[in-house]
Amino acid sequence: MMKPIKRPPAGPKNQKVSKHTAGWRRIVSNFSPSWFSTTMGTGMVGILFHLIPFGHAALEYLSIGFFIINIALFAIVLGMSILRYILYPEIWRVMIQDPVNSLFLATCPMGFATLIELWVFICVPRWGDWAKTAAWVLWMVDAFAAVSVTVTLSFILQVIRKNLTSTVQLLTLCRISQNYVTSLERITALQLLPIAATIVASGVGAEIADILPNQRQALGTVIVSYVLWGMSTPMSLAILVIYYQRLAVHKLPSRETIVSCFLPLGPLGFGGFSILYLGKVARRLLESNTIDPIAGHMAYVLGLLVSLLMWSFGLTWLVFALATISHTIPFPFNMGWWGFTFPLGVYAANTILLGKEMDLEFFKVSGTVLSTAMIFLWLVVAIRTAHGAWHGTLFHAPCLQNLKEKGEGEQSEVADDQA
Repeated sequence: MMKPIKRPPAGPKNQKVSKHTAGWRRIVSNFSPSWFSTTMGTGMVGILFHLIPFGHAALEYLSIGFFIINIALFAIVLGMSILRYILYPEIWRVMIQDPVNSLFLATCPMGFATLIELWVFICVPRWGDWAKTAAWVLWMVDAFAAVSVTVTLSFILQVIRKNLTSTVQLLTLCRISQNYVTSLERITALQLLPIAATIVASGVGAEIADILPNQRQALGTVIVSYVLWGMSTPMSLAILVIYYQRLAVHKLPSRETIVSCFLPLGPLGFGGFSILYLGKVARRLLESNTIDPIAGHMAYVLGLLVSLLMWSFGLTWLVFALATISHTIPFPFNMGWWGFTFPLGVYAANTILLGKEMDLEFFKVSGTVLSTAMIFLWLVVAIRTAHGAWHGTLFHAPCLQNLKEKGEGEQSEVADDQA
């Protein structure tokens, strides 16, 4: 007669999955990094209210209002994220190893960057030098976080499992592609997110350098921002080549991820904004520097040319995105819809800056139209997000399925050993 298999007793290890699925714990455990994208879109609305060239006093008050809302929103999202990994530390490893979910970690420094930018626009003119210093320090924190995300999300630090005969654990630097074999068909524009974080940091650095009273600090900030731009923008263009090949060879992305087709506007839009603003600040700083004064004018002219080229390239991707969306409608609502907001917003910001620097009404009007469209999209997405959050339908982290499979595997191994 066969000996019956003894099942492992119920305990914390076997209840690892069930404790994530009840009450408020379900909300916390499923609070994925993609929620930081809400702070990116909300902050971008406040920035556009400040940048719109056909200004009105009401727009400034709206910008202040969105700044306050975004501070509260970022604090809530950051607090929930910290609580998630304190209560369920095992989720961190599962999330960081997920080839899609981990990419959204880049939305945290980008959301924080919108707060810094609004601080520069709103608080610095009112509060003076200490606000400038605070902005500079906050930018350094954001730049460090952005670079860390850009570098480490391509190469992640993973702990190799112990084998049966050894208790030694080795740390090794492994490519994500070595852990997950990804076909070209599964590539989406989400791969741009970690790269975009450093591009955004470079643009905010240009704005910080423009307000710093100390010229040496300002010049150092400009140089660092150029380095950040050089680290990220060429890489984003390389990823766009791969993404275009994927679109040419395979069918469109799935309906659930179709909104990601707007993401190429992010690095192209803010990349153009950053290089133009850096050239603008460099021209002013280098006039009285030991470097040849013509260097500043060269930086400005080259920045203007590159910005215009990136805007033109972005226009192509905007047409692609609109055609893709019109072909795919309808598609389900999810947190990916926030991909409508920030990329379109930074593209509008670059359009407005080109209009101001070249004094061309075409770019000013186009930027205002794009800004209006982005604000309308933000309103639609924000309402649907609030509705989904209230009913709990948006609190879903696919990476938790990997935790479930891991838990089931451990239970199976224990049962086999006891048998």
